[in-house]
Amino acid sequence: MKVFITGATGFVGAHVARAYAAQGASLRLLTRSSSNLAGIEGLEAETVVGDLRQVEGLRVALTGCDALVHVAADYRLWVRDPEEMMAANVGGTRELLRVAREVGVPKVVYTSSVATMGFLTDGTIVDEATPVSVEAMIGVYKRSKYLAELEAIAAAKAGQHVMILNPTTPIGPGDRKPTPTGGILVDFLNRKFPAYVDTGLNLVDVGEVARMHVVALERGTPGERYILGGENLTLKQILDRLSTITGLPSPTIKVPHAVAMAFAFFDENFTGRLLGKEPRATVEAVRMGKKMMFASSAKAERELGFKVVPVYGAMRAAVEWFLANGYAPALKADVGRAV
Repeated sequence: MKVFITGATGFVGAHVARAYAAQGASLRLLTRSSSNLAGIEGLEAETVVGDLRQVEGLRVALTGCDALVHVAADYRLWVRDPEEMMAANVGGTRELLRVAREVGVPKVVYTSSVATMGFLTDGTIVDEATPVSVEAMIGVYKRSKYLAELEAIAAAKAGQHVMILNPTTPIGPGDRKPTPTGGILVDFLNRKFPAYVDTGLNLVDVGEVARMHVVALERGTPGERYILGGENLTLKQILDRLSTITGLPSPTIKVPHAVAMAFAFFDENFTGRLLGKEPRATVEAVRMGKKMMFASSAKAERELGFKVVPVYGAMRAAVEWFLANGYAPALKADVGRAV
């Protein structure tokens, strides 16, 4: 089986590529000229240089493939030019599906995000059936993923064999960029987490997410969305677990959302707009933080054989990887516990 994978140089995509390689698939991986190839080092794979904003150039590479696994996305919580993200995430997805359809790729797995779900502020656990609209999407990233998902659903309704996976917040080794969630771990390891806000996430082992990308080709129903999640945890619970793993203190000061919003407003305008650097906090991120992103994976468990596994092991593996790769100073022998 020949599989074309986008986003294989990213965190989730690299794990997906290795999961397919373990099943004996022949891999054709989309990279950019600026991509860091460390995540796919050692894989037997053909690489193709291209861009999601110029999908027509991928027609030859898609021809003859048995499946397209579209993992790539512009995943940032702050961008100077929102249209740049829209072009990659929405336009790129629409055009990639079109070209795959025209060259006869039989099956597609599209990696969406749990960000497209209808989260509430009271911690209600949502699922694929929870009502949601584009108006509920806070920030350009969420809007872009929601609109891209609509493109995948529309393609499936028109007869294309497209399965949609919605990972929650993957965690594990190899988060090179790192992702915003990996950034929480890196900040904690670097003692840059003096306080926390009252918010919550669903953390999932990136290895189980990758496994589902293989399974979905055979068991997924076209046009259906499948949440791939793990444990629902408040930010404080996540930090407490990191403290248990590392021996570093967990913050005890809870910052009101109003204070966090004021800091984010200053940081976004000063660091982002005046200095042209990515701010540590954004207004949209604080707005998102008011919603507890708690979700259920019951549908994926039922229909795909997905397994909700404890995330402690994935958190520990992530911490070990960040420390081993110089993202934070090594823990002193009298501080580190489980690492």
